[in-house]
Amino acid sequence: MANLELYRVFYTVAKCGSLTKAAEELYISQPAVSQSVKQLENQLGISLFNRTHRGMELSAQGGKLIFSRVEQALSLIDEAENMIAQLNTSATGTIRIGASDMIFEYFLADKIVEYHEKFPAVKIELLSDLSPRTLEALKANRCDVCFVNLPIALDPELSVHGNCMRLTDIFITNEKHIELTRGVIPLARLQDYPLIFLEQGTVARKSLTNFLENVGIDLKPSIEIGSWDLMKRLVIRGMGIGCIPREYTLHRLADKSLYEIKTDPPLPARAVGMVLPKNAQIPYALRAFIELFQEDR
Repeated sequence: MANLELYRVFYTVAKCGSLTKAAEELYISQPAVSQSVKQLENQLGISLFNRTHRGMELSAQGGKLIFSRVEQALSLIDEAENMIAQLNTSATGTIRIGASDMIFEYFLADKIVEYHEKFPAVKIELLSDLSPRTLEALKANRCDVCFVNLPIALDPELSVHGNCMRLTDIFITNEKHIELTRGVIPLARLQDYPLIFLEQGTVARKSLTNFLENVGIDLKPSIEIGSWDLMKRLVIRGMGIGCIPREYTLHRLADKSLYEIKTDPPLPARAVGMVLPKNAQIPYALRAFIELFQEDR
């Protein structure tokens, strides 16, 4: 099997015409250079150089025959290494980001714009879906990174990277049930009102269900939906009381189209987390995007 380093030494000696100069360029000792040349000559069964008082000259029936091919081969290898290095040190290509509509709108939008301004050559593909289906897309290699509502079940194929955004679930109403917004009410009191929850199977719904079971309160929704935006519209129209992260409805709370209901006990805080395939190689373009979130910590 060919030893690439032996050929690199041969090429350097031929280019420099001197063992001493080749040793200086390769940052190794002169005896090591001489030994490498002899080793390659023994492997090939030919003499590659003529040793003269002027230095090292390529032999007509050895070194001159292979020099151009070795030079071409080493150039191709260097080109390949440079291509790999470029992937690891420059932002090019495509990154595919998965998240829900609300996470894109309230958390990722500004980061995506910031990233695009820094790296306009990178193509950005967005996959919008609920957290469980976003995780499935990540495992199926349909996206490179995803941002989901936590907590999620442990998965040996996935690596969860911290809490990127805090979510505080609250109950909301319009003026129809304004009496619920005066002070703090017992959480169980909401059993007497029509409730609008996110559909079963979502991370948010599972978190709410687990909390209610732990505190021994049974709240059954009148309506189950798959969209936070639809929930807000239905609550504004007086269809019932919703349960939504406060961070997703700040503008509605500010303009008084929705009101927060404070309960005892309050709903626990959750978070948005970043998820990557475990042990996956992360190219520079994706690594640069991930670092935007690490800068905020």
